[in-house]
Amino acid sequence: MVFKRLLGSLGVGGPTVDTVLDPGAALPGGSLSGQVHLKGGSADFDIEHITLELVARVEAEHEGGESEGAVAFERFTVGGGFRLADGEQRSVPFSVTLPWETPVTELYGQALGVALGVRTELSVAGAKDKGDLDQLTVGPLPAQEAILEALGQLGFGFKSADLEYGRIGGTGQQLPFYQEIELSPAPQYAHAVNEIELTFLTHPGGMEVVLEADKRGGLFSGGHDTVTRFAIGHDGVEHQDWNGLVDGWIQQLVEHRASYGSHASSYGSHDSYGHGAPYGSGHGHEGHHRSGPGMGTAVAAGTAGLAVGVVGGMVAAEVVDEVGDFFEGEGDDEGEGDEG
Repeated sequence: MVFKRLLGSLGVGGPTVDTVLDPGAALPGGSLSGQVHLKGGSADFDIEHITLELVARVEAEHEGGESEGAVAFERFTVGGGFRLADGEQRSVPFSVTLPWETPVTELYGQALGVALGVRTELSVAGAKDKGDLDQLTVGPLPAQEAILEALGQLGFGFKSADLEYGRIGGTGQQLPFYQEIELSPAPQYAHAVNEIELTFLTHPGGMEVVLEADKRGGLFSGGHDTVTRFAIGHDGVEHQDWNGLVDGWIQQLVEHRASYGSHASSYGSHDSYGHGAPYGSGHGHEGHHRSGPGMGTAVAAGTAGLAVGVVGGMVAAEVVDEVGDFFEGEGDDEGEGDEG
């Protein structure tokens, strides 16, 4: 999806920008490449900088409830320092590296309802304009896909995915927000938990897998949340028994009892490949309203794993349109809350 805009700060006759990303999904920590196509206006212009900004639609909780906003979480300068002549057409290639914690937007080619974009900013003759916005598609890393596939094979179902503003205490989180993937419980765990929330915090050496269970209450006790955290590496994905490993994680999660409040820390352990670590407070999950745009049901098990079900064949188009409408409508306030 490409948006073309006149460089509004220069008025009619200014240059136009059209950024085209290379086809296919990018990966967290991987490269994002493409071309910035420029077309000169009715006069010569000095292009000082061409900047790409990664933006995300993020939910934030506050005293008045919950709201959404755009957060810029990375910037790259990919060109500049040249004069664009009257009517000249020029293409500037780029290749940048995505942050390791970049959220996953699709699984098995199906959109998860997470909105990311690449916004192109031109700095021309002292004026700046956010002139172009493109949808960013990010697929899972092999270990992420293996974990999600194992959850599907175990009978868990995809409910929604969103981005939450804030930080998870006790982790190495880098971005000012984190991704939550909400799952319905597998039949064998339905008596114990209402839902499972999954967060990947990825880094060059591997990733932290944070699991939270909204546990059902008993006859004489209310429900509560229990959290566990595990660390895995990027290598050896094909040699791991993921179904056994992930099922062990879930068993530890549902068996632990919260001892202090509703977000008690838990400690998980497995073999040398996956191990647990203490989880600090500050996850901030309570009271969230799930609002993944247009998302339907999921294929819970089988070879498709957690592939998202498409309702009426319109989910992908709705997500694309919503990304564009949302980011284009933010104006100068889009960078508010940017801690990246």
